[in-house]
Amino acid sequence: MAEARDGRKAAAPNGALVRRLARVGAIVCALTGLAFGLLAWGIGRPDIADLAWTAGVIPVLVILVGEIVVSLRQGNFGLDIVAALAMLAALLVGETLAAAVVALMYAGGQALEAFAEGRAGREMTALLDRVPKHATRYRDGALETVPIAAIAPGDRLLIHLGDVLPVDGTVSGAALLDQSALTGESLPVARSDGEAAMSGASNVGAAFDLVAGESAARSTYAGIVRMVEEAARAKAPMARLADRYALGFMAVTIALSLGAWWLSGDAVRAVAVLVVATPCPLILAVPVAIVAGMSRAAGRGVLVKGGGALETLGRIDTLVVDKTGTLTHGVATVTRIVASKGWNEAEILRLAASLDQLSQHAIARALVAEAHRRDLALVMPQDGREVAGEGVEGTIDGRAMRVGGRHHVASALAPEGLAALDAAVPAGALIVALVVEGRLAGLILMQDGLRDGVGATLARMRALGVGRIVLATGDRRDVALAVTADLGLDAVAADLVPQDKIALVGREKAGGSVMMVGDGVNDAPALVAADLGVAMGVEGAAASAEAADIILLRDDLDGLADAMAIARRSRRIALQSVVVGLGLSGLGMLAAAAGYLPPVQGALLQEVIDVAVILNALRALRPG
Repeated sequence: MAEARDGRKAAAPNGALVRRLARVGAIVCALTGLAFGLLAWGIGRPDIADLAWTAGVIPVLVILVGEIVVSLRQGNFGLDIVAALAMLAALLVGETLAAAVVALMYAGGQALEAFAEGRAGREMTALLDRVPKHATRYRDGALETVPIAAIAPGDRLLIHLGDVLPVDGTVSGAALLDQSALTGESLPVARSDGEAAMSGASNVGAAFDLVAGESAARSTYAGIVRMVEEAARAKAPMARLADRYALGFMAVTIALSLGAWWLSGDAVRAVAVLVVATPCPLILAVPVAIVAGMSRAAGRGVLVKGGGALETLGRIDTLVVDKTGTLTHGVATVTRIVASKGWNEAEILRLAASLDQLSQHAIARALVAEAHRRDLALVMPQDGREVAGEGVEGTIDGRAMRVGGRHHVASALAPEGLAALDAAVPAGALIVALVVEGRLAGLILMQDGLRDGVGATLARMRALGVGRIVLATGDRRDVALAVTADLGLDAVAADLVPQDKIALVGREKAGGSVMMVGDGVNDAPALVAADLGVAMGVEGAAASAEAADIILLRDDLDGLADAMAIARRSRRIALQSVVVGLGLSGLGMLAAAAGYLPPVQGALLQEVIDVAVILNALRALRPG
């Protein structure tokens, strides 16, 4: 993980370094030229002043033209062309001081933009900076320091105080972990012997041993880092919209400048219009506000993969939500085992848990955990196969078996067996059925309660603009209704297979923007189908996390409601900055066209507008 990241950092740095040096050089040239020119003008040498101002502008103009050419080759049409035209036109009409001011303001604006985006992305980059490069591993009775890429599942690692866990694994002994960088939880969490620990957490207690469960590249933290890097490269729709408006904005600017020149006969007015027509409100405000919002969301334990996802989150009006592991804890407990004639409870649980070793579904993991708690000897099934969201089938001791809900086991049962199953299921009960050689062996009754505060969280989402909340679950309808009776849902869709969830999302999309929240493999297709997919937690199924646009690093919905509020505010601030900034720029352009705003004063006024726009966009970093 670290080596791959280092490779990316080594491949890109040359370009990034060149850009940084170019920005510094542009500021130095523009500032030096402006200062020497003002000094020469002050001692009565306007000829030398003109030369100094021109000399300061030309390097900035060359750098800017180079950036424009690169952007055009990449298919990006930017508003920087307006700044280039303003400098060039000012030089051509002899307004060298105005050109020098524009050059300095442009170079300073680029630096300000870089600072603002860096400030906004602080929490995001903090994740990348914490990636460990080495680990301490036991080997042949001694300790050795190895690159984390060399760690394999089963390796035993020594985690010192202050170390960041390099891989997912199992604690040997006891550990005290700080997961705040991942989940936003302020208090350390304790992990006892045999419990899972997530990579990226920091050891804030005594040293302990960690048995690696995954390689570094496949661990949770590596996945988060990849998602953060993808998010940093992603471009928000509003930012793309600004790019599309660039041509129109430039056309209006040129038309107004030429019109002012034609009507007045004064080329200086055309230059003044170009000087005032800086594109900063469009090209700076949106990305700064969006990145600021993503940064704040990351601090709340919500990883947004890109600016587009944050924008979509800010306008969601329909929520489709899974039940097990999302609204509920996902840690169901066995309350009763009903055995058919010739079977006993322990054997039913042992066989069901043996099959469920192949599944990462919350119910399956709960059955396996219960079997381990009872010290039952599990075996690995032959020809095992999981049907996502439904159950598992396979062969144990030469007998074909199937475990899962009613829908999954029904096709393997004779009609009389199906009738017996329906008769034995209590109303509202969560059941797992075990079928052996086409006969019902027994039922496992389980209970999975709602997460604390779910009702309040859903009510908060409604207050934030979500007008419709729909439950989508593979459980029976009576179970779903019994568990969610007090939540005030608008609709309950039960007995769903993954294809049914996709169809449900499609129907709901006809009425508005749909967000789907789930936690399992069976939810992944629906997460992709929705306008916005949200995966619950990073310790569950990797498929749902990869398919999702947003990852909740904590296993609760509170962070999602926080992120919705952040997204709506960030979007509002971005739009506000654009409208106010362009409005003020438009008034300045009209004043310049009418001859009331000379080029130098226009450049200074526009820079004030640019700074105000960026500072306003940075408000998205603060609670509000």
